[in-house]
Order: sequence, then C-alpha cells, then structure tokens
Amino acid sequence: MSRNVLGPAAEQAIAWMVRLRSGRDAARQQAQFQQWLAQDPANALAWEQMQRGLGNHYEVVRRAPAALRDTLLQPEVGRRDVLRGLAGLGMLGSGLWFAARSDSGRALTADLRTGTGERRSLRLADGSRLTLNAGSAVDLDFTGGRRLLRLYRGGLVVQVAADPARPFIVRSEQGDARALGTRFLVEQLVDATRVVVLEHAVRTSLFSGAVLDLAQGQAALLHSGHIELLAAGQGYRADWLEGRLSVLDEPLAAVVDALRPYRSGLIRVSPQVRHLRVQGVFPLDDSERTLAALEETMPIRIARYGGWLTLIEPL
Repeated sequence: MSRNVLGPAAEQAIAWMVRLRSGRDAARQQAQFQQWLAQDPANALAWEQMQRGLGNHYEVVRRAPAALRDTLLQPEVGRRDVLRGLAGLGMLGSGLWFAARSDSGRALTADLRTGTGERRSLRLADGSRLTLNAGSAVDLDFTGGRRLLRLYRGGLVVQVAADPARPFIVRSEQGDARALGTRFLVEQLVDATRVVVLEHAVRTSLFSGAVLDLAQGQAALLHSGHIELLAAGQGYRADWLEGRLSVLDEPLAAVVDALRPYRSGLIRVSPQVRHLRVQGVFPLDDSERTLAALEETMPIRIARYGGWLTLIEPL
C-alpha cells in the first residue's frame, strides 16, 4: 500500500522553518532560503501559508534563549511532531495540507475524529462498538463483502459484532488487524502499529504478506518489514478507556507520546532525558497534574511557553 506524504514544497517549508529558527549561520541560511523561494512559486505559496498559520507563535522560539532553541531543534523534532503541534493549535492551512493529500489532511477529513482530550464511543451500523482515543481519526468503509476501518492516527478499541459474511478489519499505516470474533485495541504509533487482543483472537498482517495470529492476552507491533510479538499482559494499554495512563517501565518519551493527544501545542523532550524509565498510573484528563507528578519524581524540569510549547529538560 503506498503511503501518501506531503508535497515537496510543504516538506521543504517545514525544514526551512526549523533551519531559520536555529539562528545558526544566519546570513548564509537567509541567502539559501531566498534562492529556494525564487525557485518555484509553489515554494513561496507554501511558506506564506505556513507563516499565516503560525502567526505570532513563529516568534516564540526565535526570541528564546540559545539553550531553549537547542532543545527544540534536536533531530528528534520531526515533521510528524511539527504537524501534530500545528494541528492541535488549529494552524494547518487547508490549501497547503489538503492539496498535498497528506496523512494529516486525511485525518482532518476522516469520517470519525476526536479532538484534543476527547474520547468518543459509538455503535457502528453493524452493531460493533467502537471507542476512539483522543486525537484519533478513522474512515469507515463498510460494503457487502467487508467491514474496514482505516486508522490514520491515534488509537481505538473495538468490540466486533458477529457477521460471518463480512470480515472486520482495522487497517493502519503498516498493515491490517482482522478480527476473529473479538475485542481488541489498535494504536497508530510513529513508525509502527500496536495491536493488543483483549478478547478472543486477531490475525495481523503486513502489506508485504507476513501474517501472525494473536490470541487473547497477546500483543504485537506491526513494523513496515516484520511483525514483533510483544510480552504478554499488555491489556493495561486500554486503560485510557477509563481516563488513565498506566505505565510499566517505559521511557519518558513514550509517556509523553501518550500525553500528546491530551494537550494542545508542541511537547519536546530533551534527548538527555528521553530514555529515563517511568512507572505509575497517571490521569490523562489532567495533563498538568501528570506533568507535575513526573517533574516531582524525576530529574527533569518542565518549561511552558503559553499554550504553544512545553519543554522537558534535565535538571
């Protein structure tokens, strides 16, 4: 399955946004930037729409101290993170993003969507029960021969209604999870898909043809080239249904990723603390309380810049 990506002008506009904010070798960067703008009218349009969407927020990092800029501009700050933050603030210009038919554009026009901090539960036309985590987007494609959910971002739990004539499939960026009469969780991660079987069984498969059946209590990560069987006992990952984030010895970066759909703006974790191990149960619906608990118990400090940027750095 081919993956839809941003057009070249959009990709390059994001890259130039990061480079110009760095403040490094400013004269040379400006000269190269002007050349890029002049190369193609599409470049100038992409940059104009980027600036229009960011507005005054563009100045936040440019005026920040060097140490803050260094944290923000680490290699870990990728296109996905920028897009996630802009989407959380409602700053995606429709002309730029929808024309590119990006994953973000598809998510914004999906049949079912949840916003920041919003969970949604509903009954589908076939009688199945679907619950979406915050920041999720799904398209429905039910026909006479199959029931297909296309998960573009976020996570879901589905209790599948029996229908022997129509298989029930959740399709992610990496592959499919096909219900074998079951209740299961699917989460779209940055570069993989997590599948956790809560009841009965699920058949996971990649677009390359690899297949792995999972029984109740089992879980797997679907990567682009292989399926990774995870340790048993992953059912706690569905605790978001009850507004809880349960963490069992995971890196701080993974905890922050789980908080992102519950907090507007960009969240950056310094590379020096990304791999600190975390364990505990935290409230999803009060991200400030969760961040405060992490700051109290770990060697980190958290800086907040309005509703646009949160930085997590070492003490």
